Amino acid sequence: MQDKIELRENCSGKSEETKPLVPNQMKWDFILVCDKHESDSEKDAKRKEFLDKLENKGFTIEEIEDKKLFYGVHAPSEIFQKYQCLLKSSDSGLQNHHMEENVTITTRIRIVNFILQNTQISPEETLQKLIKAKVFEAAFPLHKQEGLRQLLKENWARWRKILKKQPIEEIRSYFGEKVALYFAWLGWYTRILFPAAVLGLLVFLYGIFHFDSSQVSKEICEANTTIMCPLCDQKCPFWQLSDTCTYAKVTHLFDNEGTILFAVLMALWATVFLELWKRKRAEVVSGWELYGWDEDEEELALQLINNPAHTLKLYQHSYIRSTILLLLVLLMITVLIGLAHALVIYRVVATVVFTQSDFEFIRERASTMAVMTGAVLHYITIIIMTKVNRRVALFLCELEKPRTFSERENIFTVKIFTFQFFTYFSSLIYIAFFLGRINGRPGNYVRVAGKWRLEECHPSGCITDLFIQMAIIMTLKQTLSNFVEYLTPWLRLRFRKSLPNPKDKDKVHMEKGPEDSCKEQWLKNYQLNEVNVFSLFDEFLEMMIQYSFTTIFVAAFPLAPLMAFINNLFEIRLDAIKMVQLQRRIVPRKANDIGIWLQVLEAIGILAVIGNGLVIAITSDFIPMQVYKYTYSPCMLQNRTDINCLTGYINNSLSVFHVQDFEWQMKLPEKLPDFMRSEITECRYRDYRNSDDYNYSVQFWHVFAARLAFLILFEHVALCIKLIAAWYVPDVPQSVKNKHLQKKHENLRGVLRKIDHSTDV
Repeated sequence: MQDKIELRENCSGKSEETKPLVPNQMKWDFILVCDKHESDSEKDAKRKEFLDKLENKGFTIEEIEDKKLFYGVHAPSEIFQKYQCLLKSSDSGLQNHHMEENVTITTRIRIVNFILQNTQISPEETLQKLIKAKVFEAAFPLHKQEGLRQLLKENWARWRKILKKQPIEEIRSYFGEKVALYFAWLGWYTRILFPAAVLGLLVFLYGIFHFDSSQVSKEICEANTTIMCPLCDQKCPFWQLSDTCTYAKVTHLFDNEGTILFAVLMALWATVFLELWKRKRAEVVSGWELYGWDEDEEELALQLINNPAHTLKLYQHSYIRSTILLLLVLLMITVLIGLAHALVIYRVVATVVFTQSDFEFIRERASTMAVMTGAVLHYITIIIMTKVNRRVALFLCELEKPRTFSERENIFTVKIFTFQFFTYFSSLIYIAFFLGRINGRPGNYVRVAGKWRLEECHPSGCITDLFIQMAIIMTLKQTLSNFVEYLTPWLRLRFRKSLPNPKDKDKVHMEKGPEDSCKEQWLKNYQLNEVNVFSLFDEFLEMMIQYSFTTIFVAAFPLAPLMAFINNLFEIRLDAIKMVQLQRRIVPRKANDIGIWLQVLEAIGILAVIGNGLVIAITSDFIPMQVYKYTYSPCMLQNRTDINCLTGYINNSLSVFHVQDFEWQMKLPEKLPDFMRSEITECRYRDYRNSDDYNYSVQFWHVFAARLAFLILFEHVALCIKLIAAWYVPDVPQSVKNKHLQKKHENLRGVLRKIDHSTDV
């Protein structure tokens, strides 16, 4: 090692002037941990071979023995000099300069990690494979004991700092650009959620203020002579429409005039949010001098630094492989849709069981109980399928053979988000667009396995069922999941720290042993919870699913933005506490945007327009009520102005069925409360059909045409508004463009001056 005086970072994280470097004064870039394998065993041989490979590359390795073997890894300065020369940049930016060679800590860790992960002891036998084979247990960079980490602990990773602005520059200096961009995006998303949350709350309050004034709710509450057809086949009773008075009032909380305006504004909000984020990203990245950074160039440079004889891996495409992958993805989606069908069957069976319950409370709310328990079962399914989806997505990524890590990450992101989307939303799509529309009619019901009838919508609409499903899933996801996400690593860390510290043992040295302070720091970092390449990915995925809930079906759940806003205030600090205090230091990644997630956000924005248009046109009763109001109401037919124009809507929306026409599966109850069965010759059900032949009535086709016309109009208007907003708000601020323009101008002038000077000489 060369004899020189330099500024180095010691084990406590402080910079100091040193003389010729000795191991106990080195800044260890990475720590490798492994069990004590039997001498001359296969695992021991592979461990030694891997360490020898690193030494041959110029790495300094220090061994310390405790309950396990710890290896400190220090990279030679030549690696970072090559990196700077290849990229023609010191990569200093705005970060700290206390490292050797003017290379920042995050850059240093990133380069060393790349070399470790790509060092092979045999073809395809990398560090990751060795960890899976239990040759090594873990590999991680060290947290600092003081300095920047302590600053982040005090000013960021605290619950009491929940409303304080995030120190993005410090996050970047400690965790790298990719983590900093995640928190910058999450903070911006939470900030922009506030107006959407206020607007959604106002829509909800509007429904509360008009809770008792809805004409539709009044008619349902007063319909004590309207006898409805049984909800199931097995001796379910006839029931009075007025029994569901409360349900009808609750429906009006979400299915009112304000919902339409809110859905349009949320489509505009999603576009404005994305456009403003693009501007924010441009400002942030421009300040980091990464505006024109090329990820492919960086990865090629690291490959050449690791192996000068590296063979370039060219872009490839196989139509056969793509076809096979597409079929496998479609097969997985089919499985996920099948699980949604299983939940439908559960709801059908549960409705029958609850209707026949001995408890009057359950019996009277059989349909609602089925929806609520189905939502809880759906959440359990989500937890299980999330693990399955990850394994399937990883398997498909291996089949696709991506060229680089970033390409592999993008491919994995698209697949896992697609699978998760269908896992979360298949059941919601059924409730929103199919529930009560494919169940047939009395006398000719659609049955599962020829036995169980499909569910029906309440006479006041299906939107409350959708609201209940979304409310339960979002509440469980944002409370129980976050509670487990924080409590699990916290308990693990407390458990490890409570274990008695082993007595110091003799140290085996490849070089002189490290100081006790270094040993203590290594052990403390080892006790922290493990992080992996998916740690940050999981946080992004969680937010994308939340963003989907906040936008796609927001017409049915206007409180979704408010719930997301409150959750994100805690989510930011929860993630900060995990990264700074509970987990090992995440390997920094360089980035100038949030990557493929931006395309995911844009896709969700388009789905939001389509989804909300369909909810209003199909799920909501807004269109049927408008058709009745302007075509069939007393105001139009009788020119009356002294009554509400929706008077008579409920009676008009219910068709008549003759009890004698029930199919053979129908078993009517022997006793009925409050009225005799012999007196019931007909019952009512929700549909627009003739009472003689049960064919669709003319009004059905009027409503159908109005739904279709509204859907086309809504989506075209909303998409036009999105396009205008995207055009109106530039992606890159003029100040950023001018800054780079001036920089190019100055560089060219400098080159010209050099040319003129050399010519004069």
